[in-house]
Amino acid sequence: MLMHEAVFTVDLGEDGYIIGFAEHDGYPAQMPYGWRCGPVDDSSIVVMTTTDTGPLQMRVQVHDSRPEPETGNQWEPAEEVSLLCDDAPVHLELLDPGDVTDTWPENEPAIRMPASPGTPQWVRMRMYCHADDYEPGIGDRGERHLIQLWPAPPADPVHPPISNEDRQARTEYTTAMARQTEEYVVEYTVHLTGHDLGDS
Repeated sequence: MLMHEAVFTVDLGEDGYIIGFAEHDGYPAQMPYGWRCGPVDDSSIVVMTTTDTGPLQMRVQVHDSRPEPETGNQWEPAEEVSLLCDDAPVHLELLDPGDVTDTWPENEPAIRMPASPGTPQWVRMRMYCHADDYEPGIGDRGERHLIQLWPAPPADPVHPPISNEDRQARTEYTTAMARQTEEYVVEYTVHLTGHDLGDS
């Protein structure tokens, strides 16, 4: 049974969004090229959008049990993941180069999952996506996402197969992110060392 629904529009940045049950202050370590969504951690996913810097209509639903699949051809094939909830509210964060912005609408009450027995508390997330124009680009692509949440034990994710090009893109992104982290650590360490020497 549908227990709660929030419908709203967000203005996307360049790199999609993170949704789940944890807050983040940086970009994910990996991007799910070839899928619509992929893990950030046990509690959140990153979603890759067709729209680059434009509007996205979102519909977020909470159910008390697994909802029936959507029928018809208005949606891409659904993807599913299991997320660790532990009584945290749903967080929504936009990704724009150099910035991760908390963007849950102020006029929408926080969404929490119904209490369920057992610890840890797991949730199943199903995502449907549609765009009027599937050519990635800037501006209104007529994109909308339906996200359904319900209490469920962890299970294997559901995603489409990926291509060799997608695997290569994932590797290149992960390598670039690792390089940025290494450069930051080196720069920060050198800065501290220089500061310490100046004070001696």
